[in-house]
Amino acid sequence: MPLQRFGSVIKVKPEKLEEYKRLHAAPWPEILATITACNIRNYSIYYKDGFLFSYFEYVGDDFAADAAKMAADPKTQEWWTHTDPCQEPLESRAPGEWWAKMEEVFHHD
Repeated sequence: MPLQRFGSVIKVKPEKLEEYKRLHAAPWPEILATITACNIRNYSIYYKDGFLFSYFEYVGDDFAADAAKMAADPKTQEWWTHTDPCQEPLESRAPGEWWAKMEEVFHHD
């Protein structure tokens, strides 16, 4: 399966921005290992005007299974207890989404 690119967006609570940055300045090694084990590469999170934008590339062949694997990981679940309170999902997100998926409208290699 060819590489898949994902972009998503979520709000960050203003009073939690510095905490969110602090967490991501020193992510737990287990979290990084799980991201890699779930076939995610080139993962970045950007901030602008109250919004977080994430981008990553998926190199596996079953994104749903890898996403479920990540969600079932106890250390990832613990990490999310720290990061989720910093975030505020968009009202326009699809049912079941935390980060709202974005439509790719242009790409150039």
